[in-house]
Amino acid sequence: MNQEHEKLKKLIDVAAGRVPADFVLRNCRIVDVFSGTIREGDLAFCGDQIAGIGDYEGKEEMDGEGRYAAPGFIDGHIHIESSYVSPEEIGRLLVPHGATTIMADPHEIVNVCGMKGLEYMRKAARHTALDIKYELPSCVPATPFEHAGAVIDAEAMKEPITRSEIAGLGEFMDFSGVIAGRDDVLDKIEVAKEADKFIDGHVPGISGKELNAYAAAGMIADHECSTVEEMQDRIERGMYVQLRQGSACHDLRVLLKGLTPENSRRCMLCSDDRQPKTIFEEGHLDGHLRICVEEGIDPITAIRMASLNASECYGLKDRGAISPGRRADVVLLDDLKDFHVSSVFIQGQLVAENGQYLPEVTHYDISTVKGSVHLKDFSVDKLKMHLKSNKVNVIEIQPGGVVTKKDTAIVQVDEEGDFVRDPKVDLVKAAVIERHNYTGNAACGFLEGYGIKEGAVALSIAHDSHNVIVVGADNEEMAFAVHCLKEQEGGIVLVKNHQILESMPMPIAGLMSDQTGQWVDERLTAIHETAYREFGIHREVDPVMTLCFMSLPVIPEIKLTDMGLFDVTTFSFLPLEAE
Repeated sequence: MNQEHEKLKKLIDVAAGRVPADFVLRNCRIVDVFSGTIREGDLAFCGDQIAGIGDYEGKEEMDGEGRYAAPGFIDGHIHIESSYVSPEEIGRLLVPHGATTIMADPHEIVNVCGMKGLEYMRKAARHTALDIKYELPSCVPATPFEHAGAVIDAEAMKEPITRSEIAGLGEFMDFSGVIAGRDDVLDKIEVAKEADKFIDGHVPGISGKELNAYAAAGMIADHECSTVEEMQDRIERGMYVQLRQGSACHDLRVLLKGLTPENSRRCMLCSDDRQPKTIFEEGHLDGHLRICVEEGIDPITAIRMASLNASECYGLKDRGAISPGRRADVVLLDDLKDFHVSSVFIQGQLVAENGQYLPEVTHYDISTVKGSVHLKDFSVDKLKMHLKSNKVNVIEIQPGGVVTKKDTAIVQVDEEGDFVRDPKVDLVKAAVIERHNYTGNAACGFLEGYGIKEGAVALSIAHDSHNVIVVGADNEEMAFAVHCLKEQEGGIVLVKNHQILESMPMPIAGLMSDQTGQWVDERLTAIHETAYREFGIHREVDPVMTLCFMSLPVIPEIKLTDMGLFDVTTFSFLPLEAE
């Protein structure tokens, strides 16, 4: 008999009560996401699977003490890189909050490092108990309107998409290309369909026939809904909706107002991004569940959105519920209001208890993804403008989100046409500098509503191509910040009077730290406080996260890439000078 045959025979014998279970979790209130009920009983584990629910004997036993046993939580859409920590560290942070599986799209690191970035993420994921299901990034670069570190076309996707560890095709951000039926986009869609893999979606602000076209292409879900109407539009077209509550975007409470018993089965919970500070203060999907109950959602419906719905959406037939034959991914909860996580089991192993991650933490070598900041001929001259008019187009920051508004302003210019900042006006220069292929590209624009009065802030995190973005009070400070950023191999740096006040090196592709979540949180807290206290940045504006999204040309309304000022509503470049 082969190994799988023996495993199946043992599972059946344990389920039938003929032989003792490997482990029995006694005295639980089991959350049944199939029937929407709670029943009391024991859970029998056979290796990494659930053998049965009822009265069982086990070689090892644990008293659940009447706690609620729920299916392991599945985050329906997340970018590990946006947490600023490694895959090993995100596992350490999320598992104690009940996460057993995450659907991760590594398009951030693949935009920087290409397929070697995916390989690093895949191998690093082997060092955590968390099951990280990677999706193959669909848009590298995210759009044709910026330079990324790699170009992954349909031909390059053909082999990776067939790998068993690749769950599907990541969010298709180039929704305009899908809707227009552009040939290169259709080629990618066909590659996924030929491999029988799902295609995740990303389609902000689209409705009507354009949304029909996007759904018709086979997009399975969308996490960009910000209104109940958008949510219902997508559900009506057969798509799932990922109810997002991340560090940057907070859509969950709004969308829950449109949740009904009928449409809840097409909804799942997701983070999109989750920084350590948010995890420490609000948790992960356990925090989402608290919000659901606060908004009047039945707790079993909420748990279903954190488990079964995601497993069905992504074809993960071996998990998402507590039932015989499924993975023994179980979360013990003290209650169904605060959702305090007592214990977490992944594949039958106790991996977290009372907020502590139990496995030893080891890390995969990061040498293949270090040294990713490559600048060609950069100097302060790249930051000088040559305006032909003093009426300019401006990116207006909207506090609390990543959406921007297009505005115009009258500015002062010097004899060469360069911008002269008026300290009394909340308008500063921003620049995006290509950092991947030594193109020498650098584009300048104007940012309104950021509040910086002194110094400069520079990042190598600028979604989705992650070029260098810098904002500052004058050209010299901005140039100094960029040079400092290169020296520390990417991350975040704050400078003033040509001195570094705060920094956070991020050697993993210039996107992630190789330190702990606690270290990252401490660094970010210090960076934020310095930005507010020393630079005058508005306290209602996140000084880091805001800049991260100022170069994302798929989120309305106006952004800045290394190729210039970009109007997302018309998908066209704008001159700095306004009409």
